[in-house]
Amino acid sequence: MDVLLSIHPVGQAFLASLFTWGMTACGAGTVYLGRNPGRKTLDAMLGFAAGVMIAASYWSLLAPALAMGEGKAFPAWLPVAFGFLCGGAFLRLIDNFLPHLHLNFPRSEAEGIPTRWRRSTLLVLAITLHNIPEGLAIGVAFGAVGAGFSDASLSGAIALALGIGIQNFPEGMAVSVPLFRDGLTRRRSFMAGQLSGVVEIFAAVLGAALVVAAEPLLPMALSFAAGAMIFVVVEEVIPESQRGGNTDIATLGVMIGFTLMMILDVALG
Repeated sequence: MDVLLSIHPVGQAFLASLFTWGMTACGAGTVYLGRNPGRKTLDAMLGFAAGVMIAASYWSLLAPALAMGEGKAFPAWLPVAFGFLCGGAFLRLIDNFLPHLHLNFPRSEAEGIPTRWRRSTLLVLAITLHNIPEGLAIGVAFGAVGAGFSDASLSGAIALALGIGIQNFPEGMAVSVPLFRDGLTRRRSFMAGQLSGVVEIFAAVLGAALVVAAEPLLPMALSFAAGAMIFVVVEEVIPESQRGGNTDIATLGVMIGFTLMMILDVALG
């Protein structure tokens, strides 16, 4: 912990995002196993990822943002509500233009600007879009610690990175396994799966740098990341986990993921 405290917040965010990317790569690496998980397992893991993201949005982002806004000239909820809605609007804007294809959807249901890009490319872009708010969340959490806010703690930021890293494992698997089933080689499926997590590194570094440069915007930055994550969960992750008909097990995955992230944040934060 003392070593981490001696590192600049941007460096802390970089190291944390390297961990979350590594977990994505580990998940993608399961494609090399002799037997790949079935659809029911993947749906449960997607539900788990959704639960982690929902819990992280509140305990690691919205709650600290509200606490930081107290005692100001305007209501604490005002910048938080504005940032939350802006986060969702930002992801909606990207979602509307970036060509991508959600998991388990046919090529004809690709979203964004029409393109002839390969199905594998569109799938990777969908998960990349998913990972942007996760990287931002990590960055602003470590940036808040570096800014010296009493409601932000290094252990809380670490808990957030740990929770996101855990749910990145099934995300990496959810990319590489379907691609392998679609006919790609194990190596190409793995490379595509781990590549989807690289964007978290850039988003985390950017988030931390912005917070350090503009500390008064921190409550809005935290809520912005939360809004972006909730948008992804509702628009993408939960619908994908339910699409295969495994609604009960996917919902149970959400409950377990939510509980685990809540425990991590409360126990370590």
